[in-house]
Amino acid sequence: MNPTEKGYKTVNGIQMYYEIYGSGKPLVLIHGGGSSILFDYKEVIERLADKFQLIGIDLQNHGMTEHRDIPETFEQDAHDAAALLKEISIEKASFWGFSNGGNTVMQIAHLYPKIADKIIVASAFFKKNGMIDGFFESMQEVDLDSIPEPLKINFLQLNPDFSKLENLFDKDSKRMQQFQDWDEEILTSIQSPALFISGDKDMMKPEHTVEMWRLVPDAQLMILPASHGSYMMADFDGMINKNLIDFTAAEVEKFLNH
Repeated sequence: MNPTEKGYKTVNGIQMYYEIYGSGKPLVLIHGGGSSILFDYKEVIERLADKFQLIGIDLQNHGMTEHRDIPETFEQDAHDAAALLKEISIEKASFWGFSNGGNTVMQIAHLYPKIADKIIVASAFFKKNGMIDGFFESMQEVDLDSIPEPLKINFLQLNPDFSKLENLFDKDSKRMQQFQDWDEEILTSIQSPALFISGDKDMMKPEHTVEMWRLVPDAQLMILPASHGSYMMADFDGMINKNLIDFTAAEVEKFLNH
């Protein structure tokens, strides 16, 4: 599984890393907090690279992309993703965002409606009360040891600078600690066909995914028997639910080709 293209583009003052797999209609893959392209999307890329042009992006402070010393926001990530696509001459694409990446994808559809063909919002949220009870309270208590070990290992393999890991943790945790509920208008403004996905044992309550689905006109909804992301990637123990991921990939393919 080798990218057909990979490299860096200068985007809003930083060197932003991307990888492209396969060919066809473009689908941009946006990873979650603390993560990177292949950590979240390896299984998806293996299943869909022969069906679409998959464009993976490492967001600011993540993976192999450069770091900034400004607060992370979902809006900034949306601006960066849109600017990167311009640099690689992609005028319009579909977007799949997982976890925090799903929040970024909603912002892309809201802020850049012309570039967003279809969107897949996987395990995301737009209000604090949508997360499982205690989530935001626990975010006030986190320290560097709170990063799941597989994410730490993944980051240091891609970027063996411990001070960068500290910056990633600092920016990611502050984004959650300072998160303010979004106005519903961000979702009701979305004009792209949307598919909302989450697991029944996810970090956000199933009811919250339903709430987002109801706000976006003509959206589709898929709640799977899964924990956070295990419907599309290995869990933190490295376990892969092949049949479930096959199902998710097939449903996404149907949604994108419909």
